[in-house]
Amino acid sequence: QVQLVESGGGLVQAGGSLRLSCAASGRILSINVMGWYRQAPGKQRELVATSTRGGSTNYADSVKGRFTISRDNAKNTVYLQMNSLKPEDTAVYYCNADITDFDYRGRDYWGKGTLVTVSS
Repeated sequence: QVQLVESGGGLVQAGGSLRLSCAASGRILSINVMGWYRQAPGKQRELVATSTRGGSTNYADSVKGRFTISRDNAKNTVYLQMNSLKPEDTAVYYCNADITDFDYRGRDYWGKGTLVTVSS
């Protein structure tokens, strides 16, 4: 069984920084894309950033230049460094990973989410 567990959310003032972490565990053979999504109250879940195993990254326009995604493949962990936070970044942040397990089954997995609140 595969699990994704996020950590690092919290309350921060506008202009501040937070670092989110997401660790994947379980019967993992390989992980392709890992990424972060977020969902603000009353809004749909949206992509924040993704990273391939090879290190290619993709960002939402709204976070470019402020957020940085990175990963440690040896630890099956992805990070999201968030700087210059704005109140509109307030949301539940979800980790996502495209994982192949030891039975060679591939699918998307989601974490339970971590709340980020940015006060003005």
